Amino acid sequence: MTENDFLPIQYDNLPAEGKVAWKAPSNIALVKYWGKKANQIPANPSVSFTLDACATTTTIFFSRKEDDSQFSFDLVFEGEPKEDFKPKIQTFLERIEIYLPFLKSYHLKIETSNSFPHSSGIASSASGMAALALCLMDMEKMMNPEMDSDFFNRKASFLARLGSGSACRSIEGDLIQWGEHQPIVDSSNLYGIKYPFKVNTVFKNFHDTILLVHKGQKQVSSSGGHNLMHNHPYAERRFEQAHEHLDSLKAIFSEGNLERFIEVVESEALTLHAMMMTSMPYFILMKPDTLQIINKIWDYRKKTKTPICFTLDAGANVHLLYPESVKEKAIQFIQDELVAHCENGHYICDRIGTGARKIG
Repeated sequence: MTENDFLPIQYDNLPAEGKVAWKAPSNIALVKYWGKKANQIPANPSVSFTLDACATTTTIFFSRKEDDSQFSFDLVFEGEPKEDFKPKIQTFLERIEIYLPFLKSYHLKIETSNSFPHSSGIASSASGMAALALCLMDMEKMMNPEMDSDFFNRKASFLARLGSGSACRSIEGDLIQWGEHQPIVDSSNLYGIKYPFKVNTVFKNFHDTILLVHKGQKQVSSSGGHNLMHNHPYAERRFEQAHEHLDSLKAIFSEGNLERFIEVVESEALTLHAMMMTSMPYFILMKPDTLQIINKIWDYRKKTKTPICFTLDAGANVHLLYPESVKEKAIQFIQDELVAHCENGHYICDRIGTGARKIG
């Protein structure tokens, strides 16, 4: 599909007012998307687990207005007006107007909240933009009731990407691939797709316990971090590596090879942070406790042969990944060894989810 496939038909029915609400999960990339081109096009393909508990819930109350010359919206985040979020929403609406031309005909009251700390490396922009895109698509579906669910999800992923690249991986579950990759026939830079190859059952009930090392604002936004890949001395080799790892995962997922899975996932996490440390300007997003946790995971895995591993987003928090079969051991390990490195002892127990869902 191309961008033109998402241009709308003529709307026959513009409702006077209404309400839509969606809950969209975050996701955790296994092969990382890092670096982008114009219009939120990824510099390399990625694949992610869709999460479940870490999610954004968004409700839009919409009402027709007479002046359709500009966008009109209010934004309430976790019960409070959030003026500093509004420019990002304004930019998003400007990007998607061609695909949803009814937007200026309505005043939108957007109410949104997260189940996890904002801007701390748990992809809040992914779940937030996915939930917003789904609400707006729900409005379009009211005007085009014949729209089928496959097109609805694909266009929602396409629109979400224009707000936050990784948001396109938060529409569906449980394993989502995004970005053109020649061996994956339907892969696209425009939207995420369900991973099309065989996946062993061991990966179907995976857990992700997020160790909250630092809940505060990150040193650099994800968008700023992506821009540092332009003219990065190691960028091209990194992009090649992402394709190679995606190729490796086909057999790993099919065979249920946890040892190789761990190697790829941890390598990807460390590569992401290595690229930040070798950019200009350079950043160290990990904290001392991040490194303590990583070393304890390595020691524990070596001593017990328990297949747990870590991954990281662009922040200090650690995602501890493990299969259902070792859940009790992993939780005990967290409580005995890792919780001491979490801010106020806080961590979030999450697992692979099935994607976003409509509320009400």
